[in-house]
Amino acid sequence: MEENRQPEKNQNQENVTKNDSQNSTEVKPRRDRPDRPRRAGNPHRRPKTSTQPLNNVVKEKTEVNGNVHAPAKEVDGNKEKPKRNPNHKTQHKRPQHKKPEHRKTENKNTKPNGNRPNHNNKNKKPNRNGGAGKRSKKFIPGPMSEAMKASILENNEVNELRMNPWKQINMDNKNKVRFTPLGGLGEIGGNMAVMEDDECAFVIDVGMSFPDETMHGVDILVPDFSYLHAIKDKIVAVVITHAHEDHIGAVPYLYKELQFPLWGTPLALAMIENKFQEHGLMEHVKLFNFVTKRKQYQIGSFKIEWMHNTHSIIDACSLAIESKVGTFIHTADFKIDHTPIDNQTMDLQRFAYYGSKGVLCLFSDSTNSHNPGYTKSEAVVGKTFDRLFALATGRVIMSTFSSNTHRVFQAMERGIAAGRKVCVIGRSMERNIETTRRLGYVDLDDRHFIEPHEVPKYAENQVLIVTTGSQGEAMAALSRMAANEHRHVKLKPNDTIIISAHAIPGNEGSVSSLMNKLVKAGVTVRYKDFENIHVSGHASQGEQQLILRLVQPKFFLPVHGEYNHIFKHSKTAIECGVDPRNILLMSDGDQIEITTKYLKKVKTVKTGKSYIDNQNNKEIKSDVVEERQKLSQDGIVNIAMQINKESKKLIGKAVISSSGLVPEKESKRFAHEIENIIDTFLINAEEKQLTSTTTIQNELTGVVRKFVVRTKRRYPIISVVVFMV
Repeated sequence: MEENRQPEKNQNQENVTKNDSQNSTEVKPRRDRPDRPRRAGNPHRRPKTSTQPLNNVVKEKTEVNGNVHAPAKEVDGNKEKPKRNPNHKTQHKRPQHKKPEHRKTENKNTKPNGNRPNHNNKNKKPNRNGGAGKRSKKFIPGPMSEAMKASILENNEVNELRMNPWKQINMDNKNKVRFTPLGGLGEIGGNMAVMEDDECAFVIDVGMSFPDETMHGVDILVPDFSYLHAIKDKIVAVVITHAHEDHIGAVPYLYKELQFPLWGTPLALAMIENKFQEHGLMEHVKLFNFVTKRKQYQIGSFKIEWMHNTHSIIDACSLAIESKVGTFIHTADFKIDHTPIDNQTMDLQRFAYYGSKGVLCLFSDSTNSHNPGYTKSEAVVGKTFDRLFALATGRVIMSTFSSNTHRVFQAMERGIAAGRKVCVIGRSMERNIETTRRLGYVDLDDRHFIEPHEVPKYAENQVLIVTTGSQGEAMAALSRMAANEHRHVKLKPNDTIIISAHAIPGNEGSVSSLMNKLVKAGVTVRYKDFENIHVSGHASQGEQQLILRLVQPKFFLPVHGEYNHIFKHSKTAIECGVDPRNILLMSDGDQIEITTKYLKKVKTVKTGKSYIDNQNNKEIKSDVVEERQKLSQDGIVNIAMQINKESKKLIGKAVISSSGLVPEKESKRFAHEIENIIDTFLINAEEKQLTSTTTIQNELTGVVRKFVVRTKRRYPIISVVVFMV
């Protein structure tokens, strides 16, 4: 048996010797125990077959650790893979994620942990330490040169000054300035403020606002001028930023009481002149001072420059105010329109100029502080007008704010291009268009305009009517047309009404009522169903951020808007790097003291509103408005009676009537109850309660009021008239 096995073994050894050198590797002896060969690799791995010839000569071995390698057999020209012996430990390629053991080998092409040549040296990842198996020294940077240190310090100083240019202001300055808003905070409109130092004061804008639905018979509201009377000897000027009603609407009511030099751009003062003419104040036109933008004017101890901005009216401006304590910027109402209708963009260069010099405090418009991004350009409204005029088959009636000159101009321009004649209806609209044409801001020939009585002479598709009433004012032209009360224009089903405005807060109810009347009239109403039929004239968050970054003020006071608007604007300022401790949220009447080191509220002055009836341009006393509110809510009880002087008894029956308190069918029973109360009072009254008619009236008023409050839960106006016979 031994003899039979030996030749077989020799035969296997010959087959292994004849095997391709690529399928076997030289087994190096172990350095620690030369008498034993290296241990084989992972027994579960398939032996690696070299894909490229070896440069080094590898001695063939027929047996490794007692295992014999059999050569591959050929079957029909194809090599058959050798069968694997389950007890045979084969070498497999190590996974790449396992790091090989670092062992010294004599042959560079042999892996340190096996007897196979390494054919993938070029794909092997380099050692992170910089050498094969050797850890490199840790990088230690050299010392900075003095020049580099100096350059870093200089750049830090430049960046600090660039981001905080207000640090150029002399902090040892002991002067103070006080800013007092008298309108425009906590509300929309009615903008008025006072800036003063120890020497003088000036007023910024004198605007009106709109009443709410509870102020019956009131057309506009004007600020309370009590504080101006208190400091009238210090006031040296009234400064106007632009000609919107919420900035100039109350000027004539102020000048009926107090007169000061008036400074503004030509359009603003021309609009005020129209109001003076209407109120019989033309003698005060001599107080006008026309300004040129980018030019400083010495007004008292202040230097003021008007800087052009873009808004929904021509000639709108912001103010740069230089005082003894530092520079202030007041944006007034603005948005940043890069494609304005008149191509007069906002003067951002001047904002940056003053910002680089150092601005102590910024006052900025907060009306649209909740709107992200940027407010759309006024030019987009013109494209919407193109679509609406193309869709209209009959007359087009466009209503917007009378002071929005660019909007009105775009509508008239589109109407003329469509072959329509322009008819302007509404007192304020007629006056404003005529003023802008006279000053050269609107260039349209007279032949394109017609009078209201000429409207019926033209075909319906040849007429464009531009009118007032976009806020649903009861006496405005559009409201009278909707109620079929206008003398010249009667609405027809073929008419198209374009309302190019949004409801001012507080006017939502009147605008909704107007819309209902127009829809009932059967006309086509274009309001919010068309995109870009109206765009705001106020800055959104993106524009507010740009102004904050251009000016980089130390202190920030958001103005113009309700409390939630100025609060949101303050958050935007904090995001733009203003210290939260350098921001104050004001209300009307708060007087803010500003120095180089601090700003703080020092006191509160009297503020309020006066009620104006536009039909006679006179003030309505507050008690009258309160009585109207009470009448609308609780009604009135009227009592008239005769009393005998001697007997102190009622003569006949008292005449009793009520309105707004009980329904008509219950009025007789209610009157009978009041009669019983009067009889009971006269029987039980003491002598001192019946001394005069005035005493009796007051006593009866109190008794009847208690009864009505107890039974009806209402507080009506009670009017008692007593005749002593």
